[in-house]
Amino acid sequence: MFQTLIALKEGMLIALRAIRANKLRSVLTTLGIIIGIVAVTTMSTAIVGLESAFLNSISSLGSDVLYVDKMPWFAGGDWRRYRNRKDITFEDYEKLKSMLSSYDAIAPNIRTFGRTIKYQGKNAESTLIYGTTPDFLRTGGAIPQEGRFMTEFEVHASRRVCIIGTDIADILFPNEDPIGKNVKMENVKLKVIGVLEKQGSGFLGSFSLDGQVIMPIKVFQRAFGETRGRLRIDVKVADIDKIDETKDEIRAHMRTIRKVPPTEEDDFAINQQEMFTEIYDQTVGVIAIAGIVITALSLFVGAIGIMNIMFVSVTERTKEIGIRKAIGAKQWAILAQFLFEASFICIIGGIIGIVISFPISLIIDQFLPTAMPINIVVIAILISAFVGLISGILPAYKASKLDPVDALRYE
Repeated sequence: MFQTLIALKEGMLIALRAIRANKLRSVLTTLGIIIGIVAVTTMSTAIVGLESAFLNSISSLGSDVLYVDKMPWFAGGDWRRYRNRKDITFEDYEKLKSMLSSYDAIAPNIRTFGRTIKYQGKNAESTLIYGTTPDFLRTGGAIPQEGRFMTEFEVHASRRVCIIGTDIADILFPNEDPIGKNVKMENVKLKVIGVLEKQGSGFLGSFSLDGQVIMPIKVFQRAFGETRGRLRIDVKVADIDKIDETKDEIRAHMRTIRKVPPTEEDDFAINQQEMFTEIYDQTVGVIAIAGIVITALSLFVGAIGIMNIMFVSVTERTKEIGIRKAIGAKQWAILAQFLFEASFICIIGGIIGIVISFPISLIIDQFLPTAMPINIVVIAILISAFVGLISGILPAYKASKLDPVDALRYE
C-alpha cells in the first residue's frame, strides 16, 4: 500500500514537471476547455441570479392567492379575444364574497401606474396606485411599518385616506412623521394613515414596490375615473393544500354570477403564481439547453486537442517511459502518470475559465442579476477533471503498453 502511494505521488510530480516544462503548449491546449468552462459558468451564474431575482419578484404574488381577472396573465396571440370580455366589476366581487364558502381573505384590486403625489412643494412619482379594501392587507402582503391600514368603515364611507410606500415617505417627508399629513394626487387630498414595510423591486427589478399608494376603492375611482384600471379579485385560500378545490369553486360561482351558459367557455381567468413559474421554467430550460450544446461542443473540441497533445507527449517521452519501466515501474503507474497530466492540464484550463467568467458575470450583473455560488465553481472544476480523464485514457493506455526494450531503443 505504501509503495502504491509513493508510485502515485511520483507520477503526479512527473506530470506536473512535464506541464511546467511546456507551459505555453499546455495553456494553448486548454483553450477549448477554457471556452467551455467560461460558457457553462457564465450561463449558470446568470440562471442562478435570474432565478433568485425571479423568486424575489413574484414573492408579492402569494402562492396561496388566486387572482380572478378579465384576462389570463399569458394571453399570447389570443389577447384580442380576451380583450372583448366583460370587465370584472365591484358587484362581481361582492357576490363572489357572499357565495364563496372557504377563504382566508378576499379583496377587489384596481390599479394604475406612474402618478405624481405632492406635499408642500415636493413631488414623488408613485409606481403603483391601488384601490382596494382592508383584506388587501393579507392578499397583497401590504403590511404597514408605521401607522395602520384602512378599515372597513373608511372603505364604506369613502374616506380619503392612503397608505404609502417607503420611497414616497422618504421623498415627501424626509424630516417629519408622515402619519396624519395630507398629500395630493390628481387634485384629491388624501390623509396618510400608514407607511408600508420596505419591499424592494418588483418583477426582475423593473419597478420599485416601495413607490406604492393604496387607498379605498371608491376613492380611487373618483380620483382616476370609473373606467380607469381593470378590476381584479384577489382570493387568499384558507388551505393551500385545497387550492385546486377553491379554484373550482370560484370558477363555478363566477360562471353563475356572470351568467355564462353551460356550453360556453369562461369569460374570466383565474391566475396564480404557478403560471409565472411554469413560463420561467420553460424559458430557462431553452436557455440551458442552448448553453449545454455550446459547452459540450467546446469541451469536445478541447478534449480532442488534449488527446492529440497527449499522444505527442507520449511519443516524445517514449525513452523516459522505457527507463521507468526498466527500473520497475508498473503499467498502472505509467497509466496514472499520463492520466494525471491530462487531468491537471484540464483543471488548469477550468481554473483559467472561472477566473475569466467571474469578471464577465460582474459585467452582466449591471444589466441582469447574476450570482456565482461555490457549487458552480466546484462543478466546473469537476467537469474539467472529468474531461481530462476521458481525453487522456487512450494516450495513457498507449504509454502503459509500451515494451521497455523497444522504448529504450526509440530515437
